[in-house]
Amino acid sequence: MTAQSLDNKFDWKRVLFIFLGIALFTIVYQSPQWPDAIDPFGKHFPLSREGKGAIAVFLLAGTWWVFEVVPIGVTSLAIGVLQAMFLIRPAKVAFKDFMDPSVLFIFASLIIGTVFTKTGLTKRLAYKMLMIVGERTSMIYLGCFLVTAAMTHFMAHTAVAATIYPLLLAIYSLYGEGNKPTKFGKGLFMGMAYVAGAGSIVTLLGAARGAVALGFFNEIVNKDVTFFQLTYYMAPIGWLMTFLLWGFFMIFLKPEKDRIPGLREKAKELNAQLGPITRDEIIAGIIVIGVIVVMSLRSFIPELKAIDKTAIILLSTILFFILRILDLKDLEEVPWNIILLFAGAMSIGFCLWETGAAKWLAVNWLNMFKESHWFIFVMSIAFFVMLMTNFIMNVAAIAISLPVALVIAPYLGVAPDVILYASLVTAGMPFLFLVGAAPNAIAYDSKQFTTGEFFLYGIPASILLMIVVGLAVYVLWPIMGMPVTTG
Repeated sequence: MTAQSLDNKFDWKRVLFIFLGIALFTIVYQSPQWPDAIDPFGKHFPLSREGKGAIAVFLLAGTWWVFEVVPIGVTSLAIGVLQAMFLIRPAKVAFKDFMDPSVLFIFASLIIGTVFTKTGLTKRLAYKMLMIVGERTSMIYLGCFLVTAAMTHFMAHTAVAATIYPLLLAIYSLYGEGNKPTKFGKGLFMGMAYVAGAGSIVTLLGAARGAVALGFFNEIVNKDVTFFQLTYYMAPIGWLMTFLLWGFFMIFLKPEKDRIPGLREKAKELNAQLGPITRDEIIAGIIVIGVIVVMSLRSFIPELKAIDKTAIILLSTILFFILRILDLKDLEEVPWNIILLFAGAMSIGFCLWETGAAKWLAVNWLNMFKESHWFIFVMSIAFFVMLMTNFIMNVAAIAISLPVALVIAPYLGVAPDVILYASLVTAGMPFLFLVGAAPNAIAYDSKQFTTGEFFLYGIPASILLMIVVGLAVYVLWPIMGMPVTTG
């Protein structure tokens, strides 16, 4: 083998980004003490050595995740290893986050997706949908997006993504390109992830972030926001984003084929071949619906609120194996790369929070806008939350930024309500990184797009999101009766 052929096989780009991540980590970790963050009341927030280390790990992980220099789950393992080796947090703490209840919730959601696929429920649902939406690929996009958004009003967007994902696989199998990545495939799966976020902001049932934000809001402002009040303000934004995202994917990832000829007849034929609904499909459907109902009722029944949602959804996993709907082979085929991705995201999120790095970042960011016009200040908070929620749990992003923003707001004449809602909108739609939300990672399992492609398409999508937030803050919400200033 010649030296030239060896050189051609050597992946210089991969090596470059591996060392870029390491260089960023080293420069930040070894740099001298950074200045304190100082809030408008003169309170100092020093950045400890551990906090600086957390930011260093954060930069390395972000670089490796975007450019996928190693499998995304392996980058997550590096997050735990670096915390332990550089004494940023004890190993017992850093690795314990890898089995956080939120990670197990994602595991159970993926199991539900496996059950839907194995029993045939997925194909049954996919064929029924195709019989309704027809042959036009634009309508297939729209039908899938509308179903995804609507389902997130009643169940966690992670569970929705896990349920819809196998349905999309069944639909894509009829596109005629096998498993080959196509524009239609990218748009279908990325669109599902984006729209799951858009739909999840509409009610408190779509994600935990809403309840956490309302808790902070009540504690700091001493004002209650009801379930239906939140939906009143968020529904127009969630559904506007759903339709705009449909338009976005029709422009940026317009399917290669305008229609799939004979698709409706093919769907009818395949649906007929499935025969009558089976015992396993009925049992699986009852278990999943039961889990959804119980998790939804937690918001209304105090006795159920005490039971963690992860325990409820994991009960479904146990039942699937007890009733022999699933077996050991199914357990071994779980996409652990995706689960590890979220385990690492939890670990770096808690690391930034517990070391004080997140608070330091939030105070420094918001201080830049403390003399600004009220609209700029609100948008700066929404933008900060959007960036943070792409790297760490959206609950953590809310917990970091909302308390600081709500304290600064009165001095700028900004009403706390608009800060709460603007933050919740952007916290629900992380379009840049897979770690921002479970639906992103679930969609990635389709192998239709790379992490770099997800990031690149996420930039214009995030700009679109900020435009919609600006429109809501300045025009729509005031018309609907929301106070935006205290003057």
